[in-house]
Amino acid sequence: MLPTSRISLFLLAILSISACKNVESEKTSEKESETSSEENSLSFHEKMIAEVKKIDVREDSTSTQGMLKIEGGTYTMGGNSQQSRQDEFPQHQQTIKDLWVDETEVTNAQFREFIEASGYVTTAEKEFEINGETFPPGAMVFDPKNPGAWWKFVEGANWKHPEGPGSSIKAKENFPVLQVSWYDAMAYARWAGKRLPTEAEFEYLARGGKEKQVYSWGNDFSEAPHYVNFHQGDFPVANSQDDNFEKAAPVKSFPANNFGLYDIAGNAWEWCLDTYYPNAYSKPKSRTDGYFKEYFNAEQHKVIRGGSFLCSESYCTGYRNAARMSSTPDSSLEHLGFRCVKDI
Repeated sequence: MLPTSRISLFLLAILSISACKNVESEKTSEKESETSSEENSLSFHEKMIAEVKKIDVREDSTSTQGMLKIEGGTYTMGGNSQQSRQDEFPQHQQTIKDLWVDETEVTNAQFREFIEASGYVTTAEKEFEINGETFPPGAMVFDPKNPGAWWKFVEGANWKHPEGPGSSIKAKENFPVLQVSWYDAMAYARWAGKRLPTEAEFEYLARGGKEKQVYSWGNDFSEAPHYVNFHQGDFPVANSQDDNFEKAAPVKSFPANNFGLYDIAGNAWEWCLDTYYPNAYSKPKSRTDGYFKEYFNAEQHKVIRGGSFLCSESYCTGYRNAARMSSTPDSSLEHLGFRCVKDI
């Protein structure tokens, strides 16, 4: 039994420790509250970027397997055909550094490896909220039978089921991965130790060192079915399939361009690093590190390049070297994928 004086001291010590713990608990609670408050104050875009940054880079991230080393150079960027649109002007000079570039679009097999290694859940596989209402996971699928709204939201559509629950990528390991958002592409690129190409880099790569060409294969559109997967015929109701494909094709189904890159035109649109500005070419000084980092609207549109199996002469002509379009970074679409680059 402890003496009275020791009991008093012991009780004081216990009370002191307890008080310290309470103070520490209060501080921890305050920090957690502050962190929670900070997280709640972040925009959806900022939260997604923070999530991407948490992804661990794979151990062999220095590997350049499946990539080509492309020598950089200076070229004239911008519209150079009668089909050029206003956002492709003015033409201007761009200088690109040497790069490692994915030879093909990222495939289903490559993307599956990333998912299994990282546990990442794509945008289309998550519930989402609009004006306080929660919606089930899904993505946008093309519907040629509805001219009023060609794109429809389909529950259960994602990279494993590009056209919805009844579709599959079984035996399609070497097809380009589709239904991936810009955030998904950024996540894969981080894991792989790579990045998305800037818009200026993409056009340089598409031109393949032949900057005066309208298309990646040359200037003769009649040769297109031999070089690119696109829509032939009365878009979108009739497709003659002169290129032998109705929708996406396996990578390397068509000849590579002059740089040795496959499907740099057609097959699937590809995400770029840049934020989309309609007047981007009029404000080159606003670029930072070669691309637009700033966001000009709430939707934060990102550039997509290269065109897809849905592009046609009567509609978007997205397979032209200079053609540019955009989509919101959370968009997952049946004809949208990506490829990566690595700095040297």
